[in-house]
Formats: sequence, C-alpha cells, structure tokens
Amino acid sequence: MKTILIAGGNSGIGLQAARDLLGHGNRLVLLGRDQRKGEAALASFGAAADRASFLAADLSTHDGVRDTASRVLAQHDRIDALVHTTGVFTFEESRTADGLHLFFAVNYLSRYHLTQLLLPALRLAERPVVLMMTAAIPPTDEMDFARFPEFAPFSLSRDRKPIQLANHHYAAHLTHTAPGLAAGVVNAGSAKTDIMRIAPWYMRAGMKVLGPLALDSVETSARNVVEAVRHDDWGGAPVYWGKPGRFDQRTSITLDATTTQHLMDASRKLTGA
Repeated sequence: MKTILIAGGNSGIGLQAARDLLGHGNRLVLLGRDQRKGEAALASFGAAADRASFLAADLSTHDGVRDTASRVLAQHDRIDALVHTTGVFTFEESRTADGLHLFFAVNYLSRYHLTQLLLPALRLAERPVVLMMTAAIPPTDEMDFARFPEFAPFSLSRDRKPIQLANHHYAAHLTHTAPGLAAGVVNAGSAKTDIMRIAPWYMRAGMKVLGPLALDSVETSARNVVEAVRHDDWGGAPVYWGKPGRFDQRTSITLDATTTQHLMDASRKLTGA
C-alpha cells in the first residue's frame, strides 16, 4: 500500500485522482484550504475513507508551507508519491504575505518548497514519485525568466508561461539531485473545475457554451496522474505528459541546465529550503 499526498486533493482533478488511487488500495493524505470541502471529500469516499485523511493547509505563504510539512512529517515517516494539483487563476495584482504574486506562489513556488521539505520522507520510499500539474506548457528553452521571481507588475498573459514552466525546471532538478526519484509534469487539460470561478465573465460564459464539446472530463484529466503514481517504469529522466488521458504519450524534459540552476537558486533563496 502506497502513501500518497495530494495537494489540492479536496476538489477538481485532484479529488478525482484521489478517488481513483483509493480504488487501487492506496492510503491518501489530502491537502486543501477549505476544511468543509476536505470533509466532504472524505465523506464521498464511502468505505474507503478509512484510508484517507485531510489536512487544512494554506500553501500560498512560506509559513503555511512550513506548517503543513511539519504536520505531514509528524504523521507519516514515508511518502511514496507527492502530487501537486493546487492552482489559482487570477488577473489581479494580488500579493501574499511574503510579497510574492499569488499565481507564482501557488502554481510554482509552494510546490518547490513543500517538496523540498518532504524529501526526507520521499527518500524512504522504494520508488518515490513527484508530479506537478500545470496548464498545457511543453518544456522549452525559449522563455524569458528576467522577471522571475518578482513578476511585478503581474500580467497573466506575459507571466503565466514562465511561472508554469518553472515546474519543468524543478522536475529536471529533482531527477538530477535526488537519485531514484521520478519527477514529471502533467498537463491538466481543459477540464471544468473550480479554478475558473474567478475568471472574467466572458471566459466563464464561453466555457459554459463550449464545455460539452471542448472540455476534457475530470476523469480524463486525472488519468495520467493516477497511472504515473501506479507505475514506476517511467522514471530515470523527467517527463511531461502533454495529452490528457494518454499515459503512453510522454516526452523527456530537456532544458538548459544553467537556467534550471538559476531558478533553483532563486527558489532556495526565497524559501530557505
């Protein structure tokens, strides 16, 4: 039985992945901001709920991540897989208590920070796995990181891609620095989830009209996460799943090592981890 931690596992794609992984006999720890959603998620698991737990967590700040990691490590010596499905979608110039933009803090930095703090527990697993879910951002060196990590003033159209691409660089870093750990990035696809609740009205209206034809189901979007956790024959190099539901279609993440090191140094400076 594997112990799997899913950040963002109380709703959307993370919740669907949790249901599927529970169905395969695993033990789950779910993280989320909303205690009520967490309790509802556990209740929806039925008899399998005895193999799941929920921790209310604010992963948008350094202190919140440190507190979460401390509580997780107090309850679990070993973590077999860490899955990051947390995400925010915002156009606003919203800053966290650490002075970082919320989109950057949640969609990348908290993933780096939490994983680094949980590495001791991951290293005790036979074949540890770390997965990060993003939008459809294929790995590429053609990206300007000059605004990393301040992104001030924030512009979603300009800053979304470099922030999400940082997940690819972290996957490459993990594979290089943590021998035996399998790290990958998963395209979330276009599933309709709560992340769109603060999108402009015209985007929400468009999704409502086009959704039945254009959107992926949450089951499809969760499938690559579930398969990557269940199977351990894809490790050895960081990989990217670009097509939701197509676990067999994956590409190696090959990026400029100097850029990766620059981003990791900046992330370490920000978090101390």
